[in-house]
Amino acid sequence: MPEDFEAALSRIHREEYAAVVASLVRRFGSIDIAEDAASEALVAALEHWPTAGIPPNPGGWLTTTATRKAIDKIRRESNRDTKHQQAAMIIDPTPPEDSGVVDDDRLRLLFTCCHPALAPEARVALTLKLIGGLTVEEIAAAFLVPDTTMAQRITRAKRKISDAHIPYRVPQAADLPARLGGVLAVVYLIFNEGYLSSSSADSIRDDLCPEAIRLARLLRALIPTEPEVTGLLALMLLTVARRPARVAGGELITLGEQDRGRWDRSLIEEGHALVHECLAINRPGHYQLLAAINAVHTDAPAASDTDWSQIAALYDQLYAVSPTPVVALNRAVAIAELDGPVVALAAVDRLELTTYHARHATRADLLRRLGRSSEAAAAYDSAIAATDNPAERAYLTRRRGQLTAD
Repeated sequence: MPEDFEAALSRIHREEYAAVVASLVRRFGSIDIAEDAASEALVAALEHWPTAGIPPNPGGWLTTTATRKAIDKIRRESNRDTKHQQAAMIIDPTPPEDSGVVDDDRLRLLFTCCHPALAPEARVALTLKLIGGLTVEEIAAAFLVPDTTMAQRITRAKRKISDAHIPYRVPQAADLPARLGGVLAVVYLIFNEGYLSSSSADSIRDDLCPEAIRLARLLRALIPTEPEVTGLLALMLLTVARRPARVAGGELITLGEQDRGRWDRSLIEEGHALVHECLAINRPGHYQLLAAINAVHTDAPAASDTDWSQIAALYDQLYAVSPTPVVALNRAVAIAELDGPVVALAAVDRLELTTYHARHATRADLLRRLGRSSEAAAAYDSAIAATDNPAERAYLTRRRGQLTAD
């Protein structure tokens, strides 16, 4: 099979998987049937496309093929009592149940997966798999848990949706607050996986960032008065605006080293406008504060112009809202610029993030700045071992190699 065909098929799978699964869930009301049929359609594509060529609308081809596969499976199993009703769906003339105020299959599936009947960690994991198209391994890496643990969470979540007959729709306005936190968390994790992939194959997943932003825009249209939705959209726009300068020569380029002339100014302007909108509402939350931090970064013409005191103050507010070790780690980076690496290193060493690559990378940089090269080398080794992202590994390897010159 030609290498370019494999690359094209992989891209199509990443871009179309969520839409195919969401469409089948709407049609058949079963996540398991949808996933199995989508997988069988991909196998069929592997068999037919090398000779017939990739169709003009590969997503439509996969959806049509997967629908046929699902119907065939249901008919084969129609002798089972529990399958009679599903088989009847194929020819049932009854109009479908109203699926909500937003006519978007993926958004409806997103809310289904984020039902409050599911455990919070299960909501996020299942949605990352179905909407983000992430593998179990990628999701496990994002949550810093073993692959087997994550697989069990996803299986339990799907079973709960089936057993509890959780509906496939965007909830009514009164039910939105109970779902929104999980939905926003998932959208942001999908975005993060796109912006800096945990996969060893791709440094950046260009299909995921636009999808996360698209979902955020739909959510904002659905709930225009919720500032956290606006804050999340602003955060993603201000972050993806730096995408053109993010990787060069296969290596990650850190914020301080990026060519700011390559940043997308139109996205930055839109993001800043949204941040100002949030400030006017004056109900600060997690995503709004992260957006404000990114607004300060993107407002600086050069890295040396960054207002680190403002960033540290915003991290203080963020830690009051979300007192997590990752927030504390990012705050330590700002503290290093204000109070020096000794103070920052003491803060980092108190954090229990032993498997988190960013902690090791931060420690390595602080130790390097303190001239403690042997300790820095060990920290770089730990950071390299903890990430599969090729661009990040290339950057960390280069920085480790420069230690002898420090």
